Amino acid sequence: MTLPPPAPAPPQLATAEAATYASWFACLGDPTRVRLLHAIATHAGSVKVGDLADTLGIGQPTVSHHLRKLAEVGFVTLTKQGTATRVAINQSCCTGLPHAADAVMGLLTNRPCCPSDLPEDVVVRAMRAGDMADVRRVYAEGIATGDATFDTEVPQEAVLEGKWLRDHRWVAEINGEVVGWAALTPASERPAYAGVAETSVYVAETARGRGVGKALLHRQVTEADTDGLWTLEASIFPENKPSLALHHSAGFRTVGVRERIACHHGTWRDTVLLERHHDGCVCPPGCD
Repeated sequence: MTLPPPAPAPPQLATAEAATYASWFACLGDPTRVRLLHAIATHAGSVKVGDLADTLGIGQPTVSHHLRKLAEVGFVTLTKQGTATRVAINQSCCTGLPHAADAVMGLLTNRPCCPSDLPEDVVVRAMRAGDMADVRRVYAEGIATGDATFDTEVPQEAVLEGKWLRDHRWVAEINGEVVGWAALTPASERPAYAGVAETSVYVAETARGRGVGKALLHRQVTEADTDGLWTLEASIFPENKPSLALHHSAGFRTVGVRERIACHHGTWRDTVLLERHHDGCVCPPGCD
């Protein structure tokens, strides 16, 4: 009788990562800071220190003390506006903090391979030339949210056709109507990166919340796996929480936050970099 090989040991948490996470958790060891962080995170935009003190019924000197501690580890930003100080949540911690908890609890070592519970009324098929008008319409609706892409105008059809991998572009239909699309863009022209691509998933405004994105991403990652692509990347605004959750359901992990990576409508924006690695990948020629 031949026994199966033992399961590989799970990767250990690096010392540097553990130290960073410990500083975050230590900062939140005070209930007042937790209340403050929650109040700031749930407030629309920035808020004055004095208003926080009034809302929570805490003295302003005490609030200022705890805010400095929160700012030191990067949970909040403090900005002077005249004689007042305004406080805003650092959007990076919206993904960084949950990622830290997942990493510490070992949840990132058993990521799903692709989304499940797919909607029965959504049909995903290969994109055709005649779909481009609908694809560009859905793209425009994504741009209008302000949190889907750095693009401010819909690219021309020829531009989209030229950048996407021909065998990895899909549309989703409900009752014959195009309600979403997904496509892969090569990450690099260098041969060593031949199996690395960046994913894009867009859903029409009228079809959001119906599992269209889940169906599209399921088709995209399974076809990528079959075709030998070994890494898929996604770059998502921290504010786009539905997209982050969708990609996590497909086995993507958060690599990190790229701070002030590009300017969007006159404002520097961060993006969360995620990646999904296909363990059964085929190495390019010359890779040992």
